[in-house]
Order: sequence, then C-alpha cells, then structure tokens
Amino acid sequence: MDLAIKLIVLLPLLAAAIAGLFCRVIGDRPAQIVTCAALLIAAALSIFVFVKIGFGPENAKLVVVKLFTWIDSGTLDVAWSLRVDTLTAVMLIVVTGVSSMVHVYSIGYMAEDPSIPRFMSYLSLFTFFMLMLVTSDNLVQLFFGWEGVGLASYLLIGFWYDKKSANDAAMKAFIVNRVGDFGFALGIFAVWMLSGSVGFADIFAKAPDMAQMRINFLGMNLPALETACLLLFVGAMGKSAQLGLHTWLPDAMEGPTPVSALIHAATMVTAGVFMVCRLSPLFELAPIASTVVTLIGAATAFFAATIGLTQFDIKRVVAYSTCSQLGYMFFAAGVGSYSAAMFHLTTHAFFKALLFLGSGSVIMAMHHEQDMRKMGGVKEKTPQTFYLMWVGTLALSGIGVPFLLGNGVGFAGFYSKDIMIESAYGVHTTAGLIAFWLGTVAAGLTAFYSTRLMFMTFYGKYRGDHHTWDHAHESGAVVLIPLYVLGAGALLSGYIAYDWFVGHDFIHFWGTTSIAVKSTEEVLHHAHEVPLWVTLAPLVFALGGIALSYMYYITMPWLPEATARRFPAIYALFYNKWYFDEIYDALIVQPALRIGRFFWKKGDGATIDGLGPDNLAARAQDMAGVLMRFQSGYLYHYAFAMLVGVAALVTYFMFVR
Repeated sequence: MDLAIKLIVLLPLLAAAIAGLFCRVIGDRPAQIVTCAALLIAAALSIFVFVKIGFGPENAKLVVVKLFTWIDSGTLDVAWSLRVDTLTAVMLIVVTGVSSMVHVYSIGYMAEDPSIPRFMSYLSLFTFFMLMLVTSDNLVQLFFGWEGVGLASYLLIGFWYDKKSANDAAMKAFIVNRVGDFGFALGIFAVWMLSGSVGFADIFAKAPDMAQMRINFLGMNLPALETACLLLFVGAMGKSAQLGLHTWLPDAMEGPTPVSALIHAATMVTAGVFMVCRLSPLFELAPIASTVVTLIGAATAFFAATIGLTQFDIKRVVAYSTCSQLGYMFFAAGVGSYSAAMFHLTTHAFFKALLFLGSGSVIMAMHHEQDMRKMGGVKEKTPQTFYLMWVGTLALSGIGVPFLLGNGVGFAGFYSKDIMIESAYGVHTTAGLIAFWLGTVAAGLTAFYSTRLMFMTFYGKYRGDHHTWDHAHESGAVVLIPLYVLGAGALLSGYIAYDWFVGHDFIHFWGTTSIAVKSTEEVLHHAHEVPLWVTLAPLVFALGGIALSYMYYITMPWLPEATARRFPAIYALFYNKWYFDEIYDALIVQPALRIGRFFWKKGDGATIDGLGPDNLAARAQDMAGVLMRFQSGYLYHYAFAMLVGVAALVTYFMFVR
C-alpha cells in the first residue's frame, strides 16, 4: 500500500522531468509514451488504493506515509507525509483518471504542435502538484500543492505564448489566484497561531478549543475560528472561481482544449471544494463561515448559469457551466453535506471532462472554429462525438427517472445534483432555502444552455465556411477512446456510487477520518426525508429548460434574436458577464496603472533618475561639450592655451606670495 501511494504521487513528477529535461534527446513520441504510461499506471494504482481504503475496515481507512522531515524550526515541525483516507482516495481516482484520459487525448489533439514534449511535461507537472495537494497531511504541504497547481496552470494557459490573448489570460489567472491565496495564507497563519500546529490531526483535535477563542483586530473582538475559516474560504474562492474571484476562469479557455479539461473538470478548480471538505471539522464549528460558503456558492451557481445562456464560444459555455457547478458543491458543503459535495465533484469530473474534450473534437473537425454561430449540422460529420456529447449534456442537466430501481435511474448528475439541492432544503435554514431555490432555478438554466450548445452545434444547417465543412471529419481513435471512457463515467458513476457517498453505505465508506461524518449523516437524513415536490423540482426545471431550448433553437429559431431585442438590458447584462471585468478594470486595473505610471514617470524617471544617474550623466556630457571646443586640432590654439595657462600660474603665485 505504501509503495502504491508513493508511486501514484511520484510517477507524474518523474514523467514530467523526463519529458521536459530530455525532450531534445528522446523526441515527441517517447515523451508522449512516458507521460501517458506514468498516468495510466498511477490511475490503476489509484483504483487499488480506492478499493483498499474505501471498502476496508475502519482501522485501515487512514494511511500516513512519512517521507522525510521538511521543516524543523523551534516549535514548528513539518513532515513531508502522504495522507490517504477515503477523501483522498476519491480525489486520487478523479485526478489520475481524468488526467490520464487528457494525456491520451492530447496525443491526437496536439499532434501538429511544435512543442509536444513541453506540453506533456506541463500536464504531468500539473498532475503531480494536484496529487501533492490532495495527499497533504498538513497545511504547509497543502499550500505547496496549492501554489504548484497555480504555477502549472499559468504555464498551461499561456502555453501558446506567441498569442497575446493567451499571455493575458495566463497573467489574469495567476494574479486573481494570488488575491485568493493571500487570504488563504492568512488563514493558515491564523490556524497555526490558534492551534500551535499545522498538522491536520492536531488541528482537528484542538478545534473545539479554537471555537472558544477570540481575537482583536482593528478594535474589533472577533471569533477566532470564524475569522480563520473565512480567510481560508477566500483562498477557495480564488482557486474554484467563486463569485467575485471568478473572472479568470472563462479567459483560461485561451489554453489548448486538453488544458481546459484538466483545469476545469477535475483538478485545479475543485481544489477549493476539497479544501473545505478536508477542513470540515473546523467549518462545522464556524456557522457564520459556513453560511457565507452556502450563500456564495448558491449565488455563483445562479450567476454563472445566467451568463452561459448568452455565450457563443463553445468552450466558454462549458467553462461557465463549471463555475456554476462549483457553486453547487460549495453550497452543499456550506450546509454540512460534505459527502454530497464530493459526490458531485466526482460525477462532475467525468461529464465535464467529456464535454470539454468533446468540444475539442468538434473544434478539430471545424478546423479550430469555436463560434457556435458558425456551426450547425455537425452531427453528420462527427456522429460519435455527437452521441457522446449528448451523454455529457444529459448528465450535466441532471436527467433521470426518479423512484425507479430504488433511488432512480439516470445520468450521473441526476444523483449528485439532486442530493445537494435536497440537502440545502433539508437543513431548514434561511441560507439553505436560498441555496435550494437558486440551485433549482440554476438547474433549469443549466439544462437550457447545455442543450442550446447541442442544438446550435449539431442540429440544423451548417452556417460556416463551406471549405471547412468539406474537410470536416470525425476524430481518430486516440481522441475518441478517452471520450468513451469518460462517457461511461458520466453514464454510470452516479448510479454505482450513490450508496457509497450518500446512501446506505455512507458510514462504512467514509469512516471517521475523512470528513465531519456525524453532521453530514444528520444532513443526509433530512435530505432523504424532504417532501416529494422538493425531490421533483430540479428534474422538472431541467426538463422545462430542455423543452424551452428546443423551442428556441429548433422549432422557432428566430426567437433568440427576438428575445434579445425585447429585453436588451437583461441580454446585455448576461452577455457582458454582469460587467464584472469592466467594473474591475475601472475600479482596480486602471487606477493601479495610473499609480504605477505616476511613480514610473515622476518618481523613478523625474526624481530618482532625474536627480541621480541621469542628472550626473547630463552634467558630465555638458562639461565634455565645453572642453571639446578646445580640441580644434590647430597648433596655434594649443600654444595660446599653454600661454594662458602659464600666465594663470604666474598670476596665482604672485598673489599667493
């Protein structure tokens, strides 16, 4: 078991080093083979660890593998250890499973790129940092993985560095995440000051005492644990693109499509959800912070769904879907249904990676065209991608038949999304009810914009360039095989894993070391006893969204434009992403640029350089110009200068005497 855990984490790092450092020696194909093989082996080992941990006895549900002592300074003792419990085992399946499929897919998608080894190395490096994050045994190690995925995402989003838009998007992602990470770092400092430790076991043991502590800040007497949890959540908001720190996520689409799938489906953006669930013993004792998590998550789920209604870039529609689904996970965690949040994180990984990689298959067929307004009828050219995309779309929409064969039969999202919404209603709090209604409405909006993508892309008549249409064709096997694997997950994972995550086997599966089990069990108990209309509401809204989308884009295709003309203000609000970018540009970016320009021109240029090096250089140049006039080249000028010099010396000595 210990060896398997070490190999899962270290194989991607080894593959990244080989592909990145020896790319000129081994070439493109060996770099692809090494990185793909390493991730496939890691995925197989993750399944082994998942079975051993998730379905083993209680005394075998936590394995800590200590590698070495990392920091030993005074009272701070940080060991580099790999902690694997059920929560980690779930993340190992998700990260290595999706990442291995993305690696294989990249062989086909990036076949014509001149920098294949560098790309494969970046993918494996990103995966290594994500695995370090989810296997961390303390907050310092967690922060290392946290910052590592931020660095790797910067490299991947800006992979095509010759494009200004890609560079700008990479910088935007990096800077926005640093804002969140500043709060996250403060939260880690606060937890260490309160508990005297950064190790999870010690922190959780001291959590009840921390809940009684208070701190003074700017004359305010604040509850210490609430403050620490709010700061930690700020980090989660940045990494998981929650409302306010979400603006980097859609722009990250400038990276290659495999990057979009890897970052947005199962890895970087889910790090915030994982962190909240990992620290659930703290959030359970911080009700104000949990309420904030609930409200921010619910607002994000609705907000991002409204933007997805009006976007035309196929990848951006799926990106805003990711932002919305992350909101669901957060409000589930906020109401205490941590296992439901992790359930949706798992199912979402399959169908969202499927939708991103399926979109990439369409983009390849359309000769890298991403505007859905220039598509239509593409199912004739890409029939396999078409059916697989429908699987992902119905899973995202949460379509299923309730009360059939026990819990119902449906696509993956049907199980995980419903239990989150039911949990929000079941807690019977104001924040929970707000989350319930916003989540239910967002379910209808999600079904509308996801099927809108299908109808605009695959149905009707082709609206683009006919030269592109003539050369369009289905993707090759190396692209389609990962889609089929992910499609199987989007189709079956919800039905298979329901009892493990939120059903009868909940206690045995999660044990007592992964999440706050007692509170989660209580929330799930209430969720399973909600009224019938609460259970049916998300499905009814989703079916209504699909029907409305069919009417808008199939039976009455003139209706979208007419609606936009009828409600121009609302359409402009949604299309322009609620003007967050413009507001941030006006309030933060432009003032910062003006301040920077002022200090550059007036401070550095006029004052420091003007009075310092530049001034001295200018005076020296002026003096040189004066002296240069005496260098005429005529002998009598030099003789005259000597005569003047002698006269000056004689005069000096006369007066001195």
